[in-house]
Amino acid sequence: MYNILVVEDEKEIAAAIEVYLKNQNYGVYKAYNGMEAINIFEKEQIDLILMDVMMPIMDGIQTTIKIRETSNVPIIFLSAKSEDTDKIMGLNIGADDYITKPFNPLELLARVNSCLRRYTSYSNFSQPQEDVIRIGGVELNYTTKEVLVDGAPVKTTPLEFKILHLLMRHPNRVFSIEEIYEKVWNEPAYNPDTVTVHIRRIREKIEINPKEPKYLKVVWGIGYKFEG
Repeated sequence: MYNILVVEDEKEIAAAIEVYLKNQNYGVYKAYNGMEAINIFEKEQIDLILMDVMMPIMDGIQTTIKIRETSNVPIIFLSAKSEDTDKIMGLNIGADDYITKPFNPLELLARVNSCLRRYTSYSNFSQPQEDVIRIGGVELNYTTKEVLVDGAPVKTTPLEFKILHLLMRHPNRVFSIEEIYEKVWNEPAYNPDTVTVHIRRIREKIEINPKEPKYLKVVWGIGYKFEG
């Protein structure tokens, strides 16, 4: 059974989410601010976090930054429609997805199921043909989930690792944003714009000059490729 941490300061919303999740046989922990969330996360086995943005004491942005210091646990942001900047900021600091409030319970469950599925398995396309891929100064080890750049380890989130793995397995092949989303997220391209944010974060980690990338390049009007 997967355990999900619901971080939401509005207790009625948190209680409703708890009912939806428990009906799907998920274990549920609840926190009403970021500090409570971190305390629970450090003590319990948490497989996914639903994170509200606006909360007292410690908001969702700061809580995510703190959790990302030590963990790549999947995090889905709960964001109001007027908080587009919070969505982008959340993705930039390592959130995996976001759901817009007010949300449909079926959408919430679909996103949770999809996110957990991504972290426990790959689609057939993504099964490794080789454990270690080296292109230029970038080395990706599928078995250990490590990325090295010029011999130095680089910390990536699971989604960043999967995007990089997909592109490096097929050097010089151009993938559209929608194609990357569907193959990595293993679902229809509901939020393809999130791919662009993750690509930018990968560049910041593997490129000497992210604005003039050597490896991870855009093909305007088409998509992205890893040049090898």
